[in-house]
Amino acid sequence: MKFLVATYGTEGDARPFAALCRGLMDAGHEARLLADAATLGSANALGVPTTALAGDIRGTLHPDRAIAGVVAKGGGFNDTARALAKIANGNADSWLRTIIEAGEGCDAILVAGLAAFVGFSAAEYLGITGIGSGMIPITPTAAFPSPFLPPQWVPRVLNRSSQRFVNAMLWKAFRDKTNAARATFKLPPRKAVWTEQPMVYGISPQLLPAIADWPANAHLCGQWQTPSHSWEPPAALANFLAQGEAPIYIGFGSMTGFDNARLLDALAAATNGRRVLFHAGWSGIDPQALPGHFFAIGDTPHDWLFPRTAAVIHHGGSGTTHSAARAGVPAIVTPFAGDQFFWAERLRLAGVAPAAVDGRKPNADAFGRALDFAAKPEVRQRAHVLGETMQMENGVAEAIVALERIVAN
Repeated sequence: MKFLVATYGTEGDARPFAALCRGLMDAGHEARLLADAATLGSANALGVPTTALAGDIRGTLHPDRAIAGVVAKGGGFNDTARALAKIANGNADSWLRTIIEAGEGCDAILVAGLAAFVGFSAAEYLGITGIGSGMIPITPTAAFPSPFLPPQWVPRVLNRSSQRFVNAMLWKAFRDKTNAARATFKLPPRKAVWTEQPMVYGISPQLLPAIADWPANAHLCGQWQTPSHSWEPPAALANFLAQGEAPIYIGFGSMTGFDNARLLDALAAATNGRRVLFHAGWSGIDPQALPGHFFAIGDTPHDWLFPRTAAVIHHGGSGTTHSAARAGVPAIVTPFAGDQFFWAERLRLAGVAPAAVDGRKPNADAFGRALDFAAKPEVRQRAHVLGETMQMENGVAEAIVALERIVAN
């Protein structure tokens, strides 16, 4: 079978799809990944064929640009949706054209992120199967509210309604430009968001237990990742790890626009001289500004690094959430926007993380209490058991079985 995968988001959004494409190729299929050029490093390293979609996600996330402003100001769902829509709407025509050209001769297109609506449109134009996918559960259910709304905002009785509302609002933000791009290819205007398509999620059932009211075409597969067994650490990192107790890891992925100085001050005070590994990611934080007990690192495979740490302080992206849980260590989640509050709550419910520390209003005392929680023996034991269970999952293999079945039918 021949698969095309089209997504648009941060590097953390693209990396799981690189792993899925590699798995499809190893299973004898063809696969190609379309995403922002700056997020294709993992795919290129895995030998996955790629095509860059127009746009500059890293530039858009720069502190003086729209999305970073939403984070810094603590913007709500509507602000975030508008900022994201600006990226997709500005590139809808180009993305649709690129996906159609790359999709010729394919059996199915997997779509995700900001490219989802034009991706479904491309599948419609080509007359092939369109499959929704991603690391955020958007299929409506009564089990939990929309991941894009802070959990405490939604009464349980409105869980399903909140998801339908958010999905409809997202479609409203993208609808006009999506339909304009569809018209270029003589596709009729779409009036409502897609709801019947199969969905394949790279999410662990350990973090999101079986959902009784999901339709049969929604598949929860497990995390999509490629183990980095052959990866070797730089000598400086290996020496640091060997010279003392397991450090605390701190990293906020592709997050930008937050108050760097305030956050660093709070973390420095809370860690109080403890050994810390710090990954600046896209934050723009200067390693020279780090406290003396912080050791700066570059991109390092999470599956290699996290099991060597005492706790992981992170932003709550789906991929980092899964990797921390899979590593069997406690987490402290510092969410900034979007679905990060949802994943913070999933880890809290699993008993391996305290209540989230708001990344927009960092506080040393709150981080200190969170580190005390992460150090409790019973928390470390729960994290260990959760990690062992998740390590038995093979999300890529489960997804391949599901995809083969969907296309065959």
